[in-house]
Amino acid sequence: MIHAVLDTNVLASGFVRPEPVPGQLLLLWQAEKYILVVSEHILTELARTFEEPYFARHLTPEQRASNVALLRREALVVPLTARVSGIATHPEDDRILATAVSAHADYPVTGDAQLQKLGEYEDVKIVSPRQFLELLGEEDQQA
Repeated sequence: MIHAVLDTNVLASGFVRPEPVPGQLLLLWQAEKYILVVSEHILTELARTFEEPYFARHLTPEQRASNVALLRREALVVPLTARVSGIATHPEDDRILATAVSAHADYPVTGDAQLQKLGEYEDVKIVSPRQFLELLGEEDQQA
């Protein structure tokens, strides 16, 4: 089964609305179409992101806490065993790559265009949310 790391912005956006691509990716994870991989760093970053005004307007404190708890309980939480530094333009994105490499994940999924330009890092293929949605659709057709 495919293992994927969704970056914090994809996760946060997905919890706000199910219709756009990030929301569809979360629904497919809950339907067990792939294994969602997170690290403590991603969970901490997500909780911090949820405090931003946009997310605070769209999700109640209970929903925000419940979403983080859901990931902690249902996603594959891995320790960061790989060190990644200075590869991405933002240190948070280095940690997304570190999570993917640590878990031997197939894909880090990010909306960050700079990170997408790398294409691949340490045998993991970096894809956009839309590309990952299309990959899951292809997998589903082959099954």
